Parts: sequence; C-alpha cells; structure tokens
Amino acid sequence: MELKGTVQDIIYKNETNGYTIASFDMESAETTIVGYLPFVQKGDSLKVIGKFVVHPDYGDQFKVETFEKIMPETLDALEKYLSNGIVKGVGPATAKKIIKKFGEETVEVLKADPDRLTEIKGITKKKAEEINESFVANWELWQIVGFLEKFGIGPQSANTIYKKLGANTISIVENDPYVLSEIGVRVDFSQIDKMALDLGVERNNLKRVDAGIRHGLTLATYNGHSCVLEANLIAFVTNLLRVSEDDVLDGIKDLRAKEQIRIEEREEIATTAGKTELCIQDWIYLMDYYKTELNIVQRILSLEKADNIKRISNFDKELEKTEKLSSLELSEKQVESVKMVNENNVCIITGGPGTGKTTIIKTIIDLYKARGKKVVLCAPTGRAAKRMTEATGEEASTLHRLLEIGKVSDEKPDPDMDVTPIDADVVIIDEMSMVDIFLMNYVVKALFKGTKLVLVGDTDQLPSVGPGSVLKDLIDSKRVPYVRLNKIFRQAMQSEIIVNSHKVNEGINFLEEMKNEKNSKNDFIFIEEKSTIQIINKIVELYNLDEQIITPSKKGDLGTKNLNKLIQEKFNPPSVVKAEKKFGEIIFREGDKIMQTKNNYDIMWRRKNEINSGIFNGEMGVIEKIDDEAGEIKIRFDDDKVAFYGYQDLDQIEHSYAITVHKSQGSEFQTVIIPVYQAAPMLLTRNLLYTGMTRAKDKLIMIGNPFTIQFMINNEKIKQRNSGLKYKLENM
Repeated sequence: MELKGTVQDIIYKNETNGYTIASFDMESAETTIVGYLPFVQKGDSLKVIGKFVVHPDYGDQFKVETFEKIMPETLDALEKYLSNGIVKGVGPATAKKIIKKFGEETVEVLKADPDRLTEIKGITKKKAEEINESFVANWELWQIVGFLEKFGIGPQSANTIYKKLGANTISIVENDPYVLSEIGVRVDFSQIDKMALDLGVERNNLKRVDAGIRHGLTLATYNGHSCVLEANLIAFVTNLLRVSEDDVLDGIKDLRAKEQIRIEEREEIATTAGKTELCIQDWIYLMDYYKTELNIVQRILSLEKADNIKRISNFDKELEKTEKLSSLELSEKQVESVKMVNENNVCIITGGPGTGKTTIIKTIIDLYKARGKKVVLCAPTGRAAKRMTEATGEEASTLHRLLEIGKVSDEKPDPDMDVTPIDADVVIIDEMSMVDIFLMNYVVKALFKGTKLVLVGDTDQLPSVGPGSVLKDLIDSKRVPYVRLNKIFRQAMQSEIIVNSHKVNEGINFLEEMKNEKNSKNDFIFIEEKSTIQIINKIVELYNLDEQIITPSKKGDLGTKNLNKLIQEKFNPPSVVKAEKKFGEIIFREGDKIMQTKNNYDIMWRRKNEINSGIFNGEMGVIEKIDDEAGEIKIRFDDDKVAFYGYQDLDQIEHSYAITVHKSQGSEFQTVIIPVYQAAPMLLTRNLLYTGMTRAKDKLIMIGNPFTIQFMINNEKIKQRNSGLKYKLENM
C-alpha cells in the first residue's frame, strides 16, 4: 500500500540506525508510521510504501518498507517544511518571506538561483549561500534513499552508506557499486552484485572479480580464518560470480599488484586424490591480516631474543623467601612455570580449572614486586579482568583500556594503528584463548624490549570470536616456551564441577560415573529432561535472580532471546511502580539484568568519587531507573559503576538473565544453569560444553538429554582455523 502525507511529529528516533516512530498526516486522516526512516524530520512530505499492522499495545500502525521524500505539494506545506529548522538560516519568519516573495518558484530559487534570496531584506549573500548549501544537502539525502531503494537496499543501509561516503554517494556508487562491500555496510554481496549488473557492469569486469575475491576472503575471516587456500578461493569465486578460473586468476594478480592481498607459499603435507605428500601450497590473505600475523611473529621473536634484563639472580633462594612470606607451597610444575618466567622474556602457562594457574600468577606478582618491579595484569574483557582482580588482590585492566584502543579497532582493525605503550616490567595476560590476532598485535606493539610477557590461558576453551587461534598456534609452534598444567590440586578435586569438566576434556562421560559416586559437596546437579518444554519449565522453576543461565545459542526455544523473555515475565513482570521502555521488539524494565554487547569508549560513568568513560562488551548490570522525560536509562554495573544511556544507545544492551556460552567466556558465576538440547552439530561440541561448565564457581545445574551430552563429549572436532601464525613462527 502507498500513502502520501506529512510527518506531524517524531515520537521516537534511533539516531544510530534511523528506526523511527512518527505521526503521519494524510489530510483526510492521521496514522502512526514505523520503520527505518533516516534523514526524515518533522514537517517532511513523504510517499511511504508498506502495510498496516496491529501492534498488541499501540494498535494500528503503518509499517514502512520503503519511502521517498517528496517536495511539499502546496505553498502552505512548503512554508511549514522550511520553518522546521532543517534548512540552516531559515526560521518561521524567513520562511514566510521566501514563500511570499517567490511563490511557486521557491524550490527552483533555493536549489539553483540562491542569489535571488538577497532580494529579501535581511538575507545577505553569505546567508543566501548557506541556505542554498543546506537545502541542496537535504535534497541530496532524499535522492540517495530513492537511488539505493531501486536496487533493493533499504533506508537503514542507506543511512550508513551516506555516513561513510557523504554527499557524492550516488556518483561514487554508480562508478563502482562494489565500494559498498569495502566500507563495512550490512548489505549482502548478492545485492551489491545485482546492482552492479543492473548498472551495466560486465560479468567478467575486473572490478567485479576483485570484489568477489575480497568478499570470499572476508567471509572466511568471519569464521575465524585469516587466510584461504588459493584453490578453494578460486572455486568459491568462480561459482559465486559465474566466471572462469582465468578471470579469477587475473583478479588475484590485480589485487596482488595493488597490494590488497598477499600470497604466502608454504611447504606443507597435503592429501590430494587420497595420496599424502609434501607439496607447495599457496595461501591468500587480505593484506591487513597478513601484516598482522607478520607483526606478531616479528615482535614476539624480537622480545624473546632481547636481553633478559628483568631476570632475578639467586632465583631459588628468592623464590623460597617469597613462598614463606606468602604461605604458598608450589608444586613441581608451578615452580617450573615461575622459573620459566624468570628465564624467558615471553612464555605461556596453560591448563584447565583447578590446576594452579592463579597461584602461579600470585607468586610472580609477589616475586617481582618485592624487587621493585612493576607488574601489570590484564585480560580481554571487563569481567575477566574483574575476576583476575578478585583472584589475585591486584588491580587488573582490560586490554582495550590498557592500550587505549579507540573505536576504529571495532569497525575495521588496523594493524598499523598506534597504541599506548605499556609501562611495565612484567605483563601478565589471562584468558588468552579469547585474544584474536588483531588484539595480540596491539599488545606486542605496545611492549618495550626487555619487558616480560606472560600469557595464561586454557587452550581447550572456545577460540576467540575474532580471527586466529593465537594461544594454540604459539604453543604448537614450539617457538615460545610453555608449561602445560595437568594436575588438579587436592582442594579443587573436591569440586565436582572441576572434576567433571576435566572428564569432559578427556572424552569421559561423567554422567555414567556420577550414578556410582556420591557428590558430597552437592555442587553439580544433572536433571534429565528430554523435551524442550520440559527443559524450559524446569529452568523457570529452578531459576532465581542470583543465578546465571548459559546456553549454546541465541536462537530457538532454548536460546537467549526466548529464555530472557520468559524469565523477565516471571521475575520482573510489568508493574505500576516500574517504568519500562520498548525498543524494537524488546521491553526494558526497571530491575532488568542487562549486558553491554559492544565496546563503547565514550559513555561516561561514575563510581563513588571516580568519574571516567568506557563500558565494554560483556559487562553486566541492572537497570535502576528509566526516565522518559530525560530520555535515558540509569544502569548500575556489577563493579558499581553507574552510567546513563540515552534511548538512542539501547541497541548496545540486551537482557542477560540468559547469555550464550561465547558471551560467558572469561566470566565466573556463583551458580550456573545450562540447558543441554538438540541443536546444530557445530554448537554441540566438546569445547563448548567444557567452556560452559567451567563458568560455574560454586554450583552447576545441567538440565537436558543425556544423549546430547554424550554427543557433545564425542564431538571433539574443533573447527580448524586457517592461520599462518604457527607457520611463520616455525620458519623465521
């Protein structure tokens, strides 16, 4: 259905993505329109296309699928448009004078003949130019939405594209539609490709082939790879674009000449046609990914080869003193680990829960601080840093905060980006399995020669969300000294959570053994429920607000979205004494548990007398107040920081009664509930089960099907990530 009318009022607008709710006057009637309407202001005349829907709370609404701004069709409407403040330098009085003077010629004067505006008393030549520039800029925005809509690219994406490309968007896109795939816009490559073909681009045009190659490499990075085997890339692109292998090879040559990609020749053992042999294989990288890996390797080797100026003499005696003062008694493996730190500038300590990693970290801190050395502790996320602080008694920072990495690192990681040098004698990074190649590159760039770098983590947990498998590659290369801790300490042995986690890691079905053993601590409970509805009912029955639900997926009946909705309905239902704010399909309510879902370096927070900025991905808190008048939500985070979120920032938070296993990584909760259910095999892996189980500190409740647990324990295939970090370390 198509409607024409004028925007009477903006009820709500998300400035980030352009989602808008507005009252819409069609002269004969008025309705509410909702949808992605970037650039739309009060007083605009629109042609909107969509359909009427019935909202359960707000009644009839017109859901806009696409829209077109049109010039007001009457002089009264045009005057109203010019009066609303969109055109710089024009208010109600000036708008009335312009309409009175030029009448039906007004639009033409504003667009093409602004000098005539000086005929009006009070409008100087400079002001006339400002009015013209402002009017034309708004006019161009309207054209951009209409131009992109013809190719199936909606208003939300149009808003992002305009922010990236500016006023010349149309000419830039017409010249090279594939620029849209380079600027991080959430538009399917197939849409961009269709647009290019519709604009007359030939099927084997070099720009098209180049874009297809870049798209294939970018898709691979979303799956954690930093490079792609050339033969596989050629097969993908020929199928995607329906071009010949020669066309793709020409594209590879072109991108290589432009230094947009890099080819790495490796001598590797490969299997072809059932035959295993040593051969040369070509791996293709986007240039930034190659440079990042190379930087990491060069800097790690440089750090390791530097003089060991922080080495402690008479180490055995000094360690003995430290043990006595701290009342800690180290095992052989722990002593070996601390000695390794003393003898090397870069080293790794890896092991599962209960194997003594924290005791080693405490000993390193005590040993070096006693000699006046500065030890810096850090972790990839806020919750992991907080956990490190609680375990050691020393302040730990997030890597982002420590390195003062700006927002650019989230949108398009830059291997050459400047980072703040780390002033330290010893740097200890915990939860290293979460660190991707870009973050690792920033870390090693920030270290001075002579600084000791100690990497601590568990290689059996889920790999980083970003590309690479840094911790595993460093260990597998055997170029970085490491100690693997495999003994569970006596105190940890009393925890069924830790014991059963290690059994999962070893491929043992702990459920069979639990039947024959008595859990004296009662810290691990398995409840067998086979149907989805039974699992849901049991979760809702057992849950209380001090517990954390951790589930494999966001989607489905047992995904975070549905579980969060159900838990909110029971534990924080609508109330006359609790304000709430609807944002898209989500209702935020005072008292809700929430999680920050992206790094926000600008948002201000207060904690007692401390004022600072920055809330990071994974931080959790509670909504204390929703203020409609101020248009903001007050959130108190777990570490007592208080921040105020404008309504435009609500896309950065989500409910956290239930979170995914990936989001839980690096965190620890007193009590954890894990639903175990049938899902895609890629989600039902041993390391996902192990990671989820090890998030529980005092109590773990697992609810679900024992056959699914057996499947997860057996499914030890960790998806191999294509990376060149290990190869470069071995061959440099």
